[in-house]
Amino acid sequence: MPDSSLGALFNIARRSSTRQGGVMIEHFDDKVAVVTGAAGGIGLAFTERFASEGMKVVMADIDEPGLAREATRLEAAGADVVGVLADVRDPGSVEALRDETLSAFGAVHLLCNNAGVAPAGPIVEATPADWRWVIDVNVLGVAHGVSIFGPLLVEQGEGHIVNTASEAGLVTNDFIGAYCATKHAVVGLSESLWREVHPLGVGVSCLCPNFINTRIFESERNRDDGADVRPIEAATLAPLREAIESTGLPPSAAADAVVDAIRCDRFWVFTHDFTPGLAAVRLDDIEAGRNPTDPYASLLAGLDTADDSDDS
Repeated sequence: MPDSSLGALFNIARRSSTRQGGVMIEHFDDKVAVVTGAAGGIGLAFTERFASEGMKVVMADIDEPGLAREATRLEAAGADVVGVLADVRDPGSVEALRDETLSAFGAVHLLCNNAGVAPAGPIVEATPADWRWVIDVNVLGVAHGVSIFGPLLVEQGEGHIVNTASEAGLVTNDFIGAYCATKHAVVGLSESLWREVHPLGVGVSCLCPNFINTRIFESERNRDDGADVRPIEAATLAPLREAIESTGLPPSAAADAVVDAIRCDRFWVFTHDFTPGLAAVRLDDIEAGRNPTDPYASLLAGLDTADDSDDS
């Protein structure tokens, strides 16, 4: 790159970094939240926590029976919620979600792009249909929410966007590679979005959870393209389902962390203390000029040592 071009790029970045945002939502009462993937898991926990804070919540999901069940239950408990059937893969559906939100509550203050799917198995065996499904939901689903709701928040100079990524958006492994790829995209999108809109009064947080006890590894239940789960995928998913059920934190842990991040105007949101250390392994590899090493090796070694101590 010519020196003049590099200098121009540096000046643009410097101007952007010096703008002041001053973004913080301290009080949630009577604010309006939109949550995708709200019929279960982390999205449902978001809804429950936001409602407990006095927020009005629009619950969006592709699971019509689950959405109706949970919205009815929360309404009966006194929550001010509205269930909207929405497919985040379809920008027209997300536009309709925006319009129904404004019709019901007249405003939007908080957007949680939370809907996601988690295929498993080797990348080299993923089909074009597999890639379309995971990218449409995990990447374009977030992008559609940002592009359709984001201008509303920027125009009013107030609001917050929470994008659910994953610890797999910061580290990689050899058994959910397509999921890792899409969650890395969400992290990059979110960080760039923060740089764009934070100076304009809109906060952004990126949630990167480790295991949370949800049905994320049963995502094929909502896949509608007729694709069957291949044996290698089933074999990979089975132990993941067992692990997430036995070791996963409750979804409320993610909701609590997100509420705290919104109140503090914090970008990075983790559910497990060890996640930043795992993410740092990549930078260590880069600085050392070595090929990717296993970020979980030292963590697992520590767990094995602890188990040996317990046995003694």
